[in-house]
Amino acid sequence: MVKPLVRGIIKTSVGLTLEVRRAAIEAGEEIQGLTAQVAAEKLASSARTRRVGADGEVTSQAAP
Repeated sequence: MVKPLVRGIIKTSVGLTLEVRRAAIEAGEEIQGLTAQVAAEKLASSARTRRVGADGEVTSQAAP
């Protein structure tokens, strides 16, 4: 009587642990994706506001 109950509790605990791990991995991937997107947008924005001269020197563009 006790053994099946304990077995059920352990199976449920393992199942919950696996689900929590899966959810944490998915959340981490989502955060990494958002971080990469923001970094790309920031780099693109920075590239639009800078100019590279013929000598390779980077200068800021003057505001129009």
